[in-house]
Amino acid sequence: MTVGCLLSTVPAGAQSLAPLPPARAWSGKSEALVAAPSHPWRTPAERAGFETTPSYEETRAWLEKLVASSPLLTLRTFGRTPEGRDLLYVRASKGGAGKPVVLAQAGIHSGEIDGKDAGLMLLRDIAHGGKETLLDRVDWVFVPILNVDGHERSSVWSRGQQRGPREKGWRGTAQNINLNRDYAKADAPETRAIIGLLRELDPALYVDFHVSDGPDMQYDVTYTFAGWGTYARSSAITDWLEGRFKSSVDASLSSQGHVPGVYPSLIDGDDPSSGLRFSPEGPRYSTGYGDFTGIPTVLVENHSLKPYKQRVLGAYVLMEAALRVVGTDAADIARAKAADRAARPERLMVKWERLTKPIGSIDFMGIRHERYRSPASGREEVRWTGKPVTTRRPIIGHRESLSVDIPKAWFVPAWETEAIERLALHGIRFETLDSPVTLTLDTVRLFEPRLGPVSEGRVRLQAKFQHERRQQTVPAGTVRVPSDQPLRLLAAALLEPESDDSLLAWGFFPHILTEDNFLDDYALAPMADRMLAENAAVREAFEAKVNADPAFARDGAARLRWFFEQTPYLDSRYRVHPVLRQVD
Repeated sequence: MTVGCLLSTVPAGAQSLAPLPPARAWSGKSEALVAAPSHPWRTPAERAGFETTPSYEETRAWLEKLVASSPLLTLRTFGRTPEGRDLLYVRASKGGAGKPVVLAQAGIHSGEIDGKDAGLMLLRDIAHGGKETLLDRVDWVFVPILNVDGHERSSVWSRGQQRGPREKGWRGTAQNINLNRDYAKADAPETRAIIGLLRELDPALYVDFHVSDGPDMQYDVTYTFAGWGTYARSSAITDWLEGRFKSSVDASLSSQGHVPGVYPSLIDGDDPSSGLRFSPEGPRYSTGYGDFTGIPTVLVENHSLKPYKQRVLGAYVLMEAALRVVGTDAADIARAKAADRAARPERLMVKWERLTKPIGSIDFMGIRHERYRSPASGREEVRWTGKPVTTRRPIIGHRESLSVDIPKAWFVPAWETEAIERLALHGIRFETLDSPVTLTLDTVRLFEPRLGPVSEGRVRLQAKFQHERRQQTVPAGTVRVPSDQPLRLLAAALLEPESDDSLLAWGFFPHILTEDNFLDDYALAPMADRMLAENAAVREAFEAKVNADPAFARDGAARLRWFFEQTPYLDSRYRVHPVLRQVD
């Protein structure tokens, strides 16, 4: 009998939700942001005492009424989900050209929905609560739910480690894609829609609201940037985020009774003393994508064990503070974006490894824990006590383990239409050859390819690579992608095969693993014998292989295969990365 069958035998109402650690009492000045019961524009979450969050249709209906009541607000659609629901955003603006835009999104992981209810409250207060001055120097575009289909797959059994709301949405989309792993490959229509919105708005700030998992702690609002200063690709932007943004937001949150902090990614979730991990990020993530494209991006992680009301209010305060600081710092942000987009780094770090020694330490405002032996697991487990404790935690960094030189350009064959479509989607500049060109190009051959794991709707591909330069004629219709462009690093991340977020690694070119030409052994064996007898270079290389690899020496099929690979019979596209590199 399965576990599901066992649970189904429990009488209705006897099943209980997963027990959570004790919640610490909280009160803060931000509680004054909650509308009074008599207020005509109370949000659905406020009316429910923050016990529940509204459905998609309830959210849309409330927004439609609010927008109809205020000339400051407009409601627009910017895409559709796989299940046919509209993706919505609200633009809050006083009009006027050239204002910076703050783009904030909630519900990319739809069970982590604090930002939605905070955004509804702030929109209400802009329209009817005296906060229209927030729009004097900035426009605000708010996406209340990005993963709408997942949002509607709501259940009390979703995200059991999170304290409220009562029913929570699903992490993945209807296609079971985690949108915050999809920015680079852009498979989901939701991802394509938000990338289109990013390109249209080119925001001065992009804020992505989440709710954390992991250890208990005193912080209720944490956030992070891609790599912080140590590993950021957009260094000028990161300087602003770490400086003005952080100081402004932290001051606002602290003044309203919240405890802001750096999002703590633990080295070992079972050992809170193990330290915090700082590492680079690839463009599959919202923050990494912003780093690669020169868009200031912040990932907010409210703490899952804090009560829902507290988390929503923290998100409100952070959002309001973000609008204020962007309005004040618009010129500095524009200069930082321009500087990062003008940079032309010569190399791209594509792989990294954890350091063995800390790069620093931080006073961490944690919660005391104890260990107990679980009869179920048969091992020691962590139990959080709810009692605050501040300890010094090490910061564990990473170092580069592999980087690649960025070539002058890449050539993508015309038949690789899916890859070319992705380049266009991201706004990467390219040109189509009108006539053939002959150049010395770098070709990359795959060795020991391995499929898997399955991730985000794709079968990943891993391999070893060998580069070789030779003169080749590139046919008309081929797409040439110059690296001298603002999206240089994103192009490299997608087109360099060694990159973990390359199109190759995400399984875009499965056909290169199919071989469609062969020789039967009755023809191959005598040809190999002749090659061995007549070609000294082949004979020397073969003998070296036999002497170095006993398993190969015993394998007749492998031996003949080796000879086959030295001949023009070998398919020239087999296990060859279809993207050619112009290095000179």
